[in-house]
Amino acid sequence: MTDAMSFLMDNIRMLRIRDFIDIAIVSYAVYKCIKLVKETRAAQLVKGVLILIILTQLSDWLQFNATNYILSNTMQVGVFALLVVFQPELRRVLEKMGTTTFGKIFSQEYEAENITPKICEAVEYMAERKIGALIIMERNTKLGDIMTSGTVLNAKVSPQLLINIFIPNTPLHDGATVIGDNIIKASACFLPLSQNNSLSKEMGTRHRAAVGVSEITDCVAIVVSEETGTISVAQNGKISRNLTAKALGEKLDEIMLSDKTVADLGKKRKLKRWTVNKK
Repeated sequence: MTDAMSFLMDNIRMLRIRDFIDIAIVSYAVYKCIKLVKETRAAQLVKGVLILIILTQLSDWLQFNATNYILSNTMQVGVFALLVVFQPELRRVLEKMGTTTFGKIFSQEYEAENITPKICEAVEYMAERKIGALIIMERNTKLGDIMTSGTVLNAKVSPQLLINIFIPNTPLHDGATVIGDNIIKASACFLPLSQNNSLSKEMGTRHRAAVGVSEITDCVAIVVSEETGTISVAQNGKISRNLTAKALGEKLDEIMLSDKTVADLGKKRKLKRWTVNKK
């Protein structure tokens, strides 16, 4: 016992400041990975990988040579398989990294304009008349790959134009309309459907598409049901249903205020660094 304690204390004395920093970085990375896969389909995949590792080790200890050979070779190609299986999750991590303060250095800034009332007016009109609609509000993660699947508009946001886009049997009504940088960028865009099995069976394609795009980007998706006329909002893979036009407006204002606060903070930091450099 004394030898073990002595060995432990000797190793602790050898630790330097950079070792503690290194341990902190690794701990934070592990924490973020656990948080990422928690309560998603990735969590089940991680459990499967752990079971595979345990079975491989057990087969080696028990000298099940054939089983161990198969499992060992499976583990060798497992890294490439994980890249394919976890592709949506890996993409989401990289996109979140790009939305940090460092990533925003390379982003173009636009003057903020409150387009919430215009969107809410159009949504309320369509909800009352049960006109199906799917509106995507672009935030930090750009949706260029989604917009290429539709028709580029680059038009000024107005309630009349949004309503006209979603009128049934018009060329652009089928699909999603993307709003970003205070303009209507594109319409009739195709979105990835969510594979979340916990979603209500009552949800149709529009709702699943809204949840799906919010799972892989930081956008806000607004849905108007053509069956019931209810208003829903999807964000971060979660959906809020049965909203009123007023509640929708409050939610959008809250999100836009949050984005503006982050943008203003970034500007202040840049100005402070510039001032320090000038001195």
